[in-house]
Amino acid sequence: MPSASPDRPNSKDAVLLDGSPLTIKQVAAVARNRQPVRISPDARASMAGARAALERRMAEGQALYGINTGFGSLSRVRVADKDLDELQANLVRSHAAGVGDAADEEVVRGMMLILAASLCRARSAVRPELVELMVSMLNAGVHPVVPTRGPVGASGDLAPLSHLALVFLGEGEAVLGGQRMSGRDALGAVNLRPVPLAAKEGLALINGTHYMCAIGALAMHDMEALLQSAMRATALSIDACRATDAFLDPRIHAARNQPGQQAVAAAVLDQLQGSTILPAHAEDDPRVQDPYSFRCSPQVLGAALDSMLWSRGVIERELGGVTDNPLVFASTTEAGRADILSGGNFHGMPLALALDAAKLALVTVAGISERRTFWILAANDPQNPVRPYLSSNPGVNSGYMIAQYTAAACCNELQVLAHPASAHNVVTSAGIEDYNSMGATSANHLRAAVRLATDVIAIELLVMCEGLEYQRPLRSGAGVEALHAEVRRHVPRLEGDRSPAPDIVAVAQLVKARAFVEA
Repeated sequence: MPSASPDRPNSKDAVLLDGSPLTIKQVAAVARNRQPVRISPDARASMAGARAALERRMAEGQALYGINTGFGSLSRVRVADKDLDELQANLVRSHAAGVGDAADEEVVRGMMLILAASLCRARSAVRPELVELMVSMLNAGVHPVVPTRGPVGASGDLAPLSHLALVFLGEGEAVLGGQRMSGRDALGAVNLRPVPLAAKEGLALINGTHYMCAIGALAMHDMEALLQSAMRATALSIDACRATDAFLDPRIHAARNQPGQQAVAAAVLDQLQGSTILPAHAEDDPRVQDPYSFRCSPQVLGAALDSMLWSRGVIERELGGVTDNPLVFASTTEAGRADILSGGNFHGMPLALALDAAKLALVTVAGISERRTFWILAANDPQNPVRPYLSSNPGVNSGYMIAQYTAAACCNELQVLAHPASAHNVVTSAGIEDYNSMGATSANHLRAAVRLATDVIAIELLVMCEGLEYQRPLRSGAGVEALHAEVRRHVPRLEGDRSPAPDIVAVAQLVKARAFVEA
């Protein structure tokens, strides 16, 4: 039992685990900002009731998958009562077979929160003290070391969740205060003790989609900020490149009847309200139409927005689900006799398809951004008074020439990452687990894709803020000028050559920090 009560952290703003769905905002707050967590008394009572119902069924002596049998292709092997606790501990140990780099702290914290919330829904029939330990670890900053490669996204995220669960047993490794140590030492350092596993509990800890769901939730949180930043970057680019706003006319987008397209066009147009650059070239402009990267930005970004909202909905529903197997239904049976039902809620395909779709959406967001960056740096539009590469002295200075190369390289990697992991299957567990989702691979690739797309948008913002300087003394819309001012607080104007890398990092950090997200 943990020595500190996990349901009374210091903050009144703690995330309450009461069986209701988590939100993406809550996952981000706990994972990144260490918002405290507590368990509601009702959830604790429900878990205790489900556990008691399970133990009554176990006393009947029937074979119950994963409770008194082996796992996967060994499910036909009956396990003696005296070996049930050892069965669960051995399950966790044997399945901790992950390889690769350790998952980021925020991913591990997200996993722990989502797992704890799922167990609080009382369909897994674990003892409350196991979830109390998990929540106490979160609040104390004990983070298991979890390798990122190993799960196939079907019978749960088995390998990463097993590495997570090892620390609950006082085994494995954890990080506390930036120091890597044994799981037992990490628990001891914050006055917590391991909880030995009882029947079914090892299976309940590892048989879910919590690794890919944690990455998906954090990615959706980031993609919201990224898409808003991309829309504001589009507005900035329109005035930095002296493009028209005619293609933003709402009548055009109402005629197409696509909601994302309409939303993007309205958002970009709003940023340009009050621009004096737009009317300065509205008359006698020899250009008939702008390049697709401007003119079709509502259609492209709108499609990405619609796709992201669908992916986000899948993640939000998963944050209210239970992905264990078997499930215990104690409240719908007569005389308190629990129904124990085996199914496939652990299968990751709903998430895998959503994560793969999100990757593809990011390719389009970054790709059209890079094209606008290319357009202004090429300086081949005689209507725009910019110099090649926005160089203060072309030839002597290269300006932002190589920033576009970097954006192109990121876009190429995004194109490779966009290949859907969910389209492939590899059979496991001697053929019993014969169709896997590979959703954890989708999640790993999406996490990388978000980082790459953020850098591409940051490059556009950096370059276009410089391009806007060439339009002075004219001013853009209030929204664009506010964006420009925020960037300039962190990155000065380009006067002579300097390394663009720190500037790109600075702007990317603004995107990640949601500096360009409208309230």
